[in-house]
Amino acid sequence: MGQEITNPYEIAKRLIERATESLQLPKGVYEILKKPARLMKVSIPIRRDNGEYVSYTGIRSQHVDILGPTKGGIRFHPSVTEDEVKALSMWMSLKSALIGLPFGGGKGGVIVDPHELSERELEELSRGFIRELEPIIGPEKDIPAPDVNTNPQIMGWMLDEFDRLSGHSVPGFITGKPVVIGGSVGRIEATGRGVVISILEAAKRLNLELTNLSAVIQGFGNVGSITAKLLHQYGVKVIAITDAKGGVYQPEGLDIMKLIDYVNETGTVNGFENNKNITNDELFAMDCDILVPAALENQITGKTAPTIKAKIVAEAANGPTTPEGNHIMEEKNIFVIPDILCNVLF
Repeated sequence: MGQEITNPYEIAKRLIERATESLQLPKGVYEILKKPARLMKVSIPIRRDNGEYVSYTGIRSQHVDILGPTKGGIRFHPSVTEDEVKALSMWMSLKSALIGLPFGGGKGGVIVDPHELSERELEELSRGFIRELEPIIGPEKDIPAPDVNTNPQIMGWMLDEFDRLSGHSVPGFITGKPVVIGGSVGRIEATGRGVVISILEAAKRLNLELTNLSAVIQGFGNVGSITAKLLHQYGVKVIAITDAKGGVYQPEGLDIMKLIDYVNETGTVNGFENNKNITNDELFAMDCDILVPAALENQITGKTAPTIKAKIVAEAANGPTTPEGNHIMEEKNIFVIPDILCNVLF
């Protein structure tokens, strides 16, 4: 067996190739879809609070715009790569097509740890990224949105910068902005709510009673926390959660509302109410009915997939499963809700 493929761009290309072959589509379809139509890399210099200048790299990928403007999030994360951004834009195209929306796929990112920046530095970086991308973005070209480590405040700064460059108000330029300047009520909860709706439909298909089910969740950011909250409200027992700093396990079910308050205060689930600490590997191998990967790519692999005991895997993250991990779950007859359906969000 060769080395497992974890490059998200290579994974995306293989999945699209497999799909076009299964559907017996002309080879030209794959040739069009296998790489983005447009990729832009920019340098964003900002002045740090100590007076020094630092330049950050930003990337924006626009996959296809055959059906309409491209659309997709912007993430701020130190592990952002060109191949990651390209793959995410390709998955966004598939999401739009799957639910019949007139958009292509776009995605962007800045290689940065935003937690190391002050609010002023973060605002300067956000505005600078939009200034550099201005020639290729706009409501009729490419519509950004929030993603990992970005939020309504950042979207608001970006909108204000685009308005300034345009010379007039362009509220349709960006989604996920604050409600007070034209954002949508319920937008923050939308992804997690969609994940839970897909889980409810899967449980119905498998004839599973919600109040008899247990769930574990990897990732407790916006998507993971909302998913946990709503599953809890539907009577599902959420027994384990991990984040970048640790994990907690309670076989009788975690108190999700208290946990959300705890995370808002501490920034992590680690150490919550003296529950048992667990690792990601332990979470994936846990006896449960529902597994929700809601973190980053390449989490369910040839190493972790064999340990999974869940009946349902709901891919709340983008690209959380490698091809080898997916093959193993198919062999184990695990009901997988793929990311292009599970976490659709516009």
